[in-house]
Amino acid sequence: MAGEFRSKIAGIGSFLPEKVLTNFDLEKMVDTNNDWIVERTGIKTRHIAEPGVATSDLALQATQKALKMAGMTPHDLDMIIVATVSPDQMMPSTACTLQAKLGCRNIVAFDITAACSGFVYGLSVADQFIRTGMFKNILVIGGEVLHTLVNYEDRETCILFGDAAGAWILSATDASYPNIIMSSHLHADGNLGDLFVLPAGGSKIPFSQEVLDNKTQFVRMKGREIFKNAVRTMTECCHEALRANNVNPKDVDWLVPHQANLRILESVASHFEFPTEKVVVSLHETGNTSAASIPVAFDMAFQEGKIKRGQLILLAAFGAGLTSGSLLLRF
Repeated sequence: MAGEFRSKIAGIGSFLPEKVLTNFDLEKMVDTNNDWIVERTGIKTRHIAEPGVATSDLALQATQKALKMAGMTPHDLDMIIVATVSPDQMMPSTACTLQAKLGCRNIVAFDITAACSGFVYGLSVADQFIRTGMFKNILVIGGEVLHTLVNYEDRETCILFGDAAGAWILSATDASYPNIIMSSHLHADGNLGDLFVLPAGGSKIPFSQEVLDNKTQFVRMKGREIFKNAVRTMTECCHEALRANNVNPKDVDWLVPHQANLRILESVASHFEFPTEKVVVSLHETGNTSAASIPVAFDMAFQEGKIKRGQLILLAAFGAGLTSGSLLLRF
């Protein structure tokens, strides 16, 4: 019956392309320097996919690691959700492409677009399907090849973004099982959508020579306003998750936030008096990988032995839309 099932995290995995773009590399491409980038963002390097490597390729690598950890094969999966703003193509979905590459059964597969909040959105959607008893094992991916959307003549944006993929497998378990997703909280404010946009490529501004001339095929953002709203929305979402579960911030073992900017992460943590050592940070190595940032940061911390089974962990994200979300789980 519906309501008897909860979601546990059966397996996780992540993948970063081999090629690394450093701040010193960027110094040769645009008017910037390492010290300025580190001071403004905390980012030192980011990983870049080779030409011809698509989001589904990164997702495949991350998924294979998650399947191995879960002790599953692709045939065990009942659904695939891919969160991305850099799909392989507009159609078919990257989830369907990944389904084919994995050799899955004829299962449900679709993409969602919630920008940097995409992975939290995807986990929440998957959790609902498991709670109702409709599916047993769901693959959730956050994957991006963002460098293709970046104008390397714009120093405000090109310093930020990298490519990566992270994968989680959610599996149904009994409601009495201790290590589960406890709750998720999602929001969006379309009135602030103009703060971070990818103007061209949709029905409003189809690709044309004018698009290429004006470089509207690349991301554009209003950094100062994004910073302010990022801190506000992630803080509100964290409060919401803690209140819903009657949890004191001191009881949270790790905060895993969207990896956008070190100053944003520090500002959010300060609202809850989270010590720096309880905030997972990977952006110095990866940059902002949008929907991939939370699962990649989480997996890196797990591989390093920081995150452990049984710990109470809070995820928090914000992204273009403006979207935001949080999720509390016991891993």
